Amino acid sequence: MLNDPRSHGLWERTAPPPPATEKLAGDIAADVAIVGAGYTGLSTALHLAEQGLSAVVLEAVEIGYGAAGRSSGLVNAGLWVMPSVLKETLGPDYGLRILELLRDSPRTVFDIVDKYDIACELKRAGTIHCGEGQKGAAEIRERARQWQALGAPVRVLEGDELRAKTGTSKYPAALLDLRAGTIQPLAYVRGLGRAALTAGARVFTRSPVERVARENGNWHLATPGGSVRAKWAVLSTDTYTTRIMPELRGGQVALPFFHVATAPLSDNIRRTILPEGQGAFDTRTVLGCFRTDDAGRLIVGSAGALRGTGTAIHRSWALRHMRALFPQLGEITLEHEWYGRIGMTNDHLPRLHAPAENMIALTGFNGRGIAPGTVFGREFARHIVGELTLDKMFLPVTPVRNTPFRTVREGYYELGAQIAHLPPAW
Repeated sequence: MLNDPRSHGLWERTAPPPPATEKLAGDIAADVAIVGAGYTGLSTALHLAEQGLSAVVLEAVEIGYGAAGRSSGLVNAGLWVMPSVLKETLGPDYGLRILELLRDSPRTVFDIVDKYDIACELKRAGTIHCGEGQKGAAEIRERARQWQALGAPVRVLEGDELRAKTGTSKYPAALLDLRAGTIQPLAYVRGLGRAALTAGARVFTRSPVERVARENGNWHLATPGGSVRAKWAVLSTDTYTTRIMPELRGGQVALPFFHVATAPLSDNIRRTILPEGQGAFDTRTVLGCFRTDDAGRLIVGSAGALRGTGTAIHRSWALRHMRALFPQLGEITLEHEWYGRIGMTNDHLPRLHAPAENMIALTGFNGRGIAPGTVFGREFARHIVGELTLDKMFLPVTPVRNTPFRTVREGYYELGAQIAHLPPAW
């Protein structure tokens, strides 16, 4: 996108084309105006349209331009933190609500894929959370205990079974979550956009919102080519927010995250790495993930930005990491590399905002956007049609606040990822 091969890399090369959209031209009216064509914005539009409301999505660039089209494509259940942390941080009421809402959230994604026949390389084999060292293994066992107590189909993998499922002997233990799966993320979000259009929503791309104002009881959203008047406004641009309500961006720390992908592996090597099609990620502070695609490419990701000195450092780390995980690889050729940013909050939980009457926003997915974002969009639609009051939503409404020393922290994370990925000194 924007003639930048590092913005979406492999995903743009292999995704079906996006549905036909145009720039907004002229002034139109709708029940709901949605800013941002990612998982949450498009899911909101889809579920509103299915209930007969007129929804308009305004996207500054293209469908899936932000984090939605750049992610690892792991469709995980729940949020990043353990179930017990949700109750401790949010209290028993909201903690239980969001646990129940997201317990089987990948199923919502899978159901939409099935209903609208979205071609996105969907695999329902689960995901594998790998414990790094004995500390990571202990974390994995505790996660398993907590999810099993809630009835989730998860279990601990060790020894020969773990090596057979992943293809590596690097990890002492891992958590297999059979609720989860993998997708081609740009293909999914484009398919979600096509589904929303099919259901009756309107999506305008290359239409950045430059001004949002309350006028005569309605919201007025202005773009360079036109405007939308709507009773409701939904803001779902997350950390890619630039023009409107920049405090939504300021309330998070942006963590850069990159991926590289090999050329397709030979069939005999391909059968030794995640042979059942799971995606995997680890417990390290500077997290790493790995998966394959339908063509047999190995895809590895971690924190870091592919710019400046980071380009060579992270690329070199990825090659070393691949060889350390899978010595059977032999020579490796990298075909694609791309990066974006993840919105992080201090407690690794998303934030629900209601800045004004009939306006709602969500920020801070903390690397868990696919299933939660899709489900949250559905819940936004339920709220807008009157099925769900704000006090019954999945998160408490919080004011929008800037994160202290945000810019300094973002620079620290980008530099810290480079330091973490430097070769060992011995």
